Amino acid sequence: MNEQQITAYLHENNIQKIKFAFADIDGVLRGKLIHTKKFLDGLQGGYGFCDVVFGWDSSDVCYDNVQVTGWHTGYPDKSCRIDLSTFRTIPWQDNIPFFIGDFSEDGNGLAVCPRSLLKRITKECEDLGYHPEFAQEFEWFNFKETPQTLQDKQFINLQPLTPGMFGYSMLRLSENNDFCNDLVDLLNKFNVPIEGFHTETGPGVYEAAILHSHVIEAADRAALFKTAVKEIAYKHGVIASFMAKWNENLPGCGGHIHQSLWNKDQTENLFHDNKDAHKMSEVHKQYLAGQLLCLPHILPMYAPTINSYKRLVEGAWAPTTITWAIENRTTAFRVLNSSKGYTRLETRIPGADTNPYLVMAAALASGLYGIKNKLKLDMPQTIGNGYLNKNNGTIQPNLYEATVDMQKSTIAREILGAGFVEHFTQTRLWEWRQFAKSVTNWELKRYFEII
Repeated sequence: MNEQQITAYLHENNIQKIKFAFADIDGVLRGKLIHTKKFLDGLQGGYGFCDVVFGWDSSDVCYDNVQVTGWHTGYPDKSCRIDLSTFRTIPWQDNIPFFIGDFSEDGNGLAVCPRSLLKRITKECEDLGYHPEFAQEFEWFNFKETPQTLQDKQFINLQPLTPGMFGYSMLRLSENNDFCNDLVDLLNKFNVPIEGFHTETGPGVYEAAILHSHVIEAADRAALFKTAVKEIAYKHGVIASFMAKWNENLPGCGGHIHQSLWNKDQTENLFHDNKDAHKMSEVHKQYLAGQLLCLPHILPMYAPTINSYKRLVEGAWAPTTITWAIENRTTAFRVLNSSKGYTRLETRIPGADTNPYLVMAAALASGLYGIKNKLKLDMPQTIGNGYLNKNNGTIQPNLYEATVDMQKSTIAREILGAGFVEHFTQTRLWEWRQFAKSVTNWELKRYFEII
């Protein structure tokens, strides 16, 4: 719908309010409910939004180490613009109109705005003649809790939605039939169509694959998915968690990225070559080579939290080595080549805790780096257990070391921009400092009485 059609829709249906939101640096949706008049008045000039949303962490604690905003700037408003192409209604909230926004500065995307970064990299891709087709899939745990009981229990001894390890279970889907049907049906009505949905191994854990689409639409869908699932879960007395790993004895939650490049009119998958032994085109190989090379330089975009690295351990369905292979779930990159239309690359490092705009920006920028520099896929594919193949290096074990690598990287600045890299790495170093000064339950149990 264009501006005229949306305006007519609002007037004809006597709609008095709309919601809009955008993703902050952590992928958390921040937004407002505004009057329809304010919405219409701002369509041309944008909407002022306090830039503290890029100056604080996920717990609303202000950073002390970033330049883009802070006490030194007075936290002014920045111009946020609504993307009318993102119009949808929220079916579980009386079909109130909803839009996605992003930040601009003098007509250009704000360097630290995740959606603006993805838009810039997407333009580079399209200028090269490619249509980027992406999708993200999520695993997440569900609990019979409320926000209040989480606080009361101090996030300990939580009750999972279902017991036991029961992946791909038809019984567990039936046990919570109303919740599962609501998730799939309401998300579809919200224009976040689900391609596949099932239980994963672990108590109360589900997995959903979002239908693939153009990379910006794919990131929009993924960002909305996480908040929508949480809101729908509230209606059923359930808390949904996208934490990368909430329990050391259980598998973590992945947020894998599927991607391919097509020609402009989307009639040909440029990743497929039927004559190649692996059915991979030269473009596909260059794209994969770029991701393999760039991975150590941008790892915090795939693993952005302290907890992310608890998931990236051997034997837990998450990669630990810089590897690739055909149809192998132990490697960092998995090539799927079963048919021409579905030949694609799966980047398996990201967890469910990632910012969809940033993981897709990182994946696309890395792949384009390989194409632009005509990198050769010299690394042989891994045969067998990818955890054992350390010939090409391993993934950094924690957020601090990964962030220091990214902060020093000239490649990261080249493909993402110096302004973004400086701000993002400072936010990750802040995250590490908050963790480092915290006294954990592990420390109390280990040292309180005995030491």
